Amino acid sequence: MEFLTTSEAAEKWNLSRRRVTVLCTEGRIEGAFQKGRVWLIPDSAQKPKDDRIKSGKYIKVAVSK
Repeated sequence: MEFLTTSEAAEKWNLSRRRVTVLCTEGRIEGAFQKGRVWLIPDSAQKPKDDRIKSGKYIKVAVSK
């Protein structure tokens, strides 16, 4: 199985290296694991969907008491 570094995945997916590292840390890239200080990402891994809020409007969640 071939693996990519965060820099290689960032170039492949058109993201920053830091964003790929955050996705790995959050467990959003299937099969990615950390070896020492380096994240290894399977070559076949798919780019995760971007779940960040882009509208600038946050949704308030009602908390029942």
